[in-house]
Amino acid sequence: MSAFFITLIIIIFICLILIWFVNTYNKFQSFIIRINEVEANIDTTLRKRFDLLNKSIGIIKGNIETDKEVLPLIVKLRSRKLSNFELDRQLYEAINEFNYYKETYPKLSENDTLFKIDISLTESEHEITALRKYYNDIITDYNKLVKKFPSNLVAFIIKYKEKTYYDGKNMNDDITNDFKL
Repeated sequence: MSAFFITLIIIIFICLILIWFVNTYNKFQSFIIRINEVEANIDTTLRKRFDLLNKSIGIIKGNIETDKEVLPLIVKLRSRKLSNFELDRQLYEAINEFNYYKETYPKLSENDTLFKIDISLTESEHEITALRKYYNDIITDYNKLVKKFPSNLVAFIIKYKEKTYYDGKNMNDDITNDFKL
Protein backbone atom coordinates (compact mmCIF):
# COMPACT_ATOMS: atom_id res chain seq x y z
CA MET A 1 0.00 0.00 0.00
CA SER A 2 1.20 3.43 -0.78
CA ALA A 3 1.84 6.09 1.83
CA PHE A 4 -0.98 8.13 0.31
CA PHE A 5 -3.63 5.48 1.10
CA ILE A 6 -2.29 4.93 4.62
CA THR A 7 -2.37 8.68 5.26
CA LEU A 8 -5.88 8.90 3.81
CA ILE A 9 -7.12 6.06 6.05
CA ILE A 10 -5.58 7.71 9.12
CA ILE A 11 -7.17 11.07 8.23
CA ILE A 12 -10.58 9.44 7.69
CA PHE A 13 -10.26 7.57 11.00
CA ILE A 14 -9.33 10.78 12.86
CA CYS A 15 -12.24 12.61 11.21
CA LEU A 16 -14.67 9.86 12.25
CA ILE A 17 -13.44 10.01 15.84
CA LEU A 18 -13.71 13.80 15.80
CA ILE A 19 -17.26 13.65 14.40
CA TRP A 20 -18.24 11.12 17.07
CA PHE A 21 -16.64 13.27 19.80
CA VAL A 22 -18.48 16.41 18.66
CA ASN A 23 -21.77 14.51 18.40
CA THR A 24 -21.40 13.09 21.93
CA TYR A 25 -20.34 16.48 23.28
CA ASN A 26 -23.47 18.02 21.74
CA LYS A 27 -25.62 15.35 23.42
CA PHE A 28 -24.14 16.38 26.76
CA GLN A 29 -24.82 20.03 25.98
CA SER A 30 -28.41 19.22 25.07
CA PHE A 31 -28.94 17.52 28.44
CA ILE A 32 -27.30 20.39 30.30
CA ILE A 33 -29.58 22.90 28.57
CA ARG A 34 -32.65 20.81 29.44
CA ILE A 35 -31.48 20.46 33.06
CA ASN A 36 -31.00 24.23 33.35
CA GLU A 37 -34.42 24.84 31.80
CA VAL A 38 -36.25 22.56 34.20
CA GLU A 39 -34.30 24.00 37.16
CA ALA A 40 -35.51 27.47 36.15
CA ASN A 41 -39.10 26.18 35.96
CA ILE A 42 -38.73 24.58 39.40
CA ASP A 43 -37.35 27.86 40.76
CA THR A 44 -40.35 29.73 39.39
CA THR A 45 -42.86 27.27 40.81
CA LEU A 46 -41.20 27.23 44.24
CA ARG A 47 -41.11 31.02 44.28
CA LYS A 48 -44.83 31.08 43.43
CA ARG A 49 -45.56 28.69 46.32
CA PHE A 50 -43.47 30.79 48.69
CA ASP A 51 -45.24 33.99 47.62
CA LEU A 52 -48.66 32.38 48.07
CA LEU A 53 -47.81 31.21 51.58
CA ASN A 54 -46.27 34.58 52.41
CA LYS A 55 -49.45 36.31 51.23
CA SER A 56 -51.59 34.01 53.37
CA ILE A 57 -49.87 35.08 56.60
CA GLY A 58 -51.67 38.43 56.75
CA ILE A 59 -55.01 36.88 55.81
CA ILE A 60 -54.73 34.20 58.49
CA LYS A 61 -53.64 36.71 61.13
CA GLY A 62 -56.50 39.03 60.22
CA ASN A 63 -59.11 36.29 60.47
CA ILE A 64 -58.11 34.38 63.58
CA GLU A 65 -56.97 37.30 65.74
CA THR A 66 -53.90 35.80 67.34
CA ASP A 67 -50.73 37.27 68.76
CA LYS A 68 -48.89 34.07 67.95
CA GLU A 69 -46.68 34.09 64.87
CA VAL A 70 -48.41 32.51 61.88
CA LEU A 71 -46.39 30.33 59.49
CA PRO A 72 -43.07 31.12 61.22
CA LEU A 73 -41.27 28.85 58.80
CA ILE A 74 -42.11 31.18 55.91
CA VAL A 75 -40.80 34.17 57.86
CA LYS A 76 -37.52 32.30 58.48
CA LEU A 77 -37.22 31.34 54.82
CA ARG A 78 -37.26 34.95 53.67
CA SER A 79 -33.58 35.44 54.44
CA ARG A 80 -32.20 31.93 53.87
CA LYS A 81 -30.50 30.59 50.79
CA LEU A 82 -31.51 27.01 50.12
CA SER A 83 -31.27 24.52 47.33
CA ASN A 84 -34.48 23.86 45.42
CA PHE A 85 -34.79 20.51 47.14
CA GLU A 86 -34.44 21.99 50.64
CA LEU A 87 -36.80 24.85 49.81
CA ASP A 88 -39.34 22.36 48.50
CA ARG A 89 -39.14 20.39 51.76
CA GLN A 90 -39.52 23.55 53.84
CA LEU A 91 -42.47 24.75 51.76
CA TYR A 92 -44.10 21.35 52.14
CA GLU A 93 -43.92 21.76 55.93
CA ALA A 94 -45.30 25.30 55.65
CA ILE A 95 -48.19 24.05 53.49
CA ASN A 96 -49.00 21.48 56.18
CA GLU A 97 -49.10 24.31 58.71
CA PHE A 98 -51.29 26.35 56.35
CA ASN A 99 -53.67 23.38 56.11
CA TYR A 100 -53.68 23.09 59.90
CA TYR A 101 -54.92 26.68 60.24
CA LYS A 102 -57.49 26.12 57.52
CA GLU A 103 -58.88 23.05 59.28
CA THR A 104 -58.67 24.45 62.83
CA TYR A 105 -60.36 27.75 62.03
CA PRO A 106 -63.47 27.20 59.86
CA LYS A 107 -63.82 30.97 59.46
CA LEU A 108 -60.75 30.88 57.18
CA SER A 109 -62.60 28.66 54.70
CA GLU A 110 -65.04 31.50 54.06
CA ASN A 111 -62.31 33.88 52.91
CA ASP A 112 -62.26 34.06 49.09
CA THR A 113 -58.63 35.14 48.86
CA LEU A 114 -57.48 32.30 51.07
CA PHE A 115 -59.62 29.89 49.03
CA LYS A 116 -57.87 31.07 45.83
CA ILE A 117 -54.48 30.69 47.52
CA ASP A 118 -55.41 27.15 48.51
CA ILE A 119 -56.38 26.30 44.92
CA SER A 120 -53.16 27.83 43.59
CA LEU A 121 -51.12 25.85 46.13
CA THR A 122 -52.79 22.64 44.98
CA GLU A 123 -52.10 23.49 41.34
CA SER A 124 -48.48 24.28 42.13
CA GLU A 125 -48.16 20.91 43.90
CA HIS A 126 -49.20 19.13 40.70
CA GLU A 127 -46.83 21.30 38.70
CA ILE A 128 -43.86 20.68 40.99
CA THR A 129 -44.55 16.94 40.96
CA ALA A 130 -44.46 16.90 37.15
CA LEU A 131 -41.30 19.04 37.07
CA ARG A 132 -39.62 16.81 39.64
CA LYS A 133 -40.34 13.72 37.52
CA TYR A 134 -39.17 15.43 34.33
CA TYR A 135 -35.96 16.61 36.06
CA ASN A 136 -35.20 13.14 37.39
CA ASP A 137 -35.85 11.62 33.95
CA ILE A 138 -33.37 14.02 32.36
CA ILE A 139 -30.82 13.33 35.11
CA THR A 140 -31.20 9.59 34.52
CA ASP A 141 -30.46 10.00 30.81
CA TYR A 142 -27.56 12.37 31.51
CA ASN A 143 -26.05 9.98 34.07
CA LYS A 144 -26.36 7.10 31.61
CA LEU A 145 -24.35 9.13 29.13
CA VAL A 146 -21.71 9.85 31.79
CA LYS A 147 -21.43 6.20 32.80
CA LYS A 148 -21.76 4.24 29.55
CA PHE A 149 -18.94 3.47 27.19
CA PRO A 150 -17.88 5.13 24.90
CA SER A 151 -19.61 8.40 25.91
CA ASN A 152 -17.94 8.13 29.31
CA LEU A 153 -14.65 8.88 27.52
CA VAL A 154 -16.00 12.27 26.46
CA ALA A 155 -17.35 12.84 30.00
CA PHE A 156 -13.93 12.02 31.41
CA ILE A 157 -12.12 14.35 29.00
CA ILE A 158 -14.52 17.24 29.62
CA LYS A 159 -14.79 16.39 33.35
CA TYR A 160 -18.55 15.89 33.43
CA LYS A 161 -19.68 14.15 36.59
CA GLU A 162 -22.88 12.37 37.51
CA LYS A 163 -25.60 14.62 38.84
CA THR A 164 -27.81 13.87 41.81
CA TYR A 165 -31.53 13.47 41.48
CA TYR A 166 -33.94 16.23 42.53
CA ASP A 167 -34.33 14.79 46.00
CA GLY A 168 -30.57 14.84 46.55
CA LYS A 169 -30.14 11.06 46.40
CA ASN A 170 -26.82 9.76 45.28
CA MET A 171 -27.43 6.29 43.89
CA ASN A 172 -23.71 5.39 44.17
CA ASP A 173 -23.16 6.13 47.85
CA ASP A 174 -23.24 3.65 50.70
CA ILE A 175 -26.41 5.09 52.25
CA THR A 176 -29.19 2.58 51.71
CA ASN A 177 -31.93 4.18 53.78
CA ASP A 178 -32.36 7.38 51.77
CA PHE A 179 -35.60 6.23 50.16
CA LYS A 180 -37.96 8.16 52.37
CA LEU A 181 -40.88 10.47 51.78
